[in-house]
Amino acid sequence: MFRASGILKLAALILVFLLAVFLAFQLLEINVEFKLGSMETKPPAHKCGLSKACPPEHFAFKLASGAASVVGPRMCLEDKLLMSGVKNNVGRGINIALINGKTGELLKTGFYDMWAGDVAPFIKFLKEIEDGTIVMMASFDDPATKLNDEARKLITDLGSSAVGNLGFRDNWVFVGGKGIKTKSPFEQHIKNSADTNKYEGWPEVLEMEGCVPKRQD
Repeated sequence: MFRASGILKLAALILVFLLAVFLAFQLLEINVEFKLGSMETKPPAHKCGLSKACPPEHFAFKLASGAASVVGPRMCLEDKLLMSGVKNNVGRGINIALINGKTGELLKTGFYDMWAGDVAPFIKFLKEIEDGTIVMMASFDDPATKLNDEARKLITDLGSSAVGNLGFRDNWVFVGGKGIKTKSPFEQHIKNSADTNKYEGWPEVLEMEGCVPKRQD
């Protein structure tokens, strides 16, 4: 009886010893992996998640159109989220943010329903934009049904090349400015087409990033 009890105690001690050795090696391995991982060079984080940093005297931006009629658009400038579903300040139609061209300060946001709404308030909004203002726009669901020639002309004057062809449920993102003398290089447009749509009745989401020069005068 005594001998059996001694054997069991010895076996238990050996088991505890082996377990302690195993745990020690596991901790050592984790520590080594952690140290090696910390030595790896991580890519630098850029404002708004851009793929590269903007040059001096430029604002970093990134925006995305809405996804079908489900997920609203997102707009980011200088690492600040200006509009999104999370902020509860986006809606069906054309979403727009106005930014001070010198300081990057957000001046105003809004969204205008171009399916069931009235285009008149949107035209009034566009006419009141002051010179030197950066204008960011993104579509959600339908940006065009109520968009008349006057509204399209006002957006064209902000530097848009595509708004004249914007149609029912097209996706569109645009960054321009009041007083711009040339066409903006920051614009993407994809037509609503049954042959190419990613979602049933809507094209794929558009995403765009870039660096907007600050106003210098």
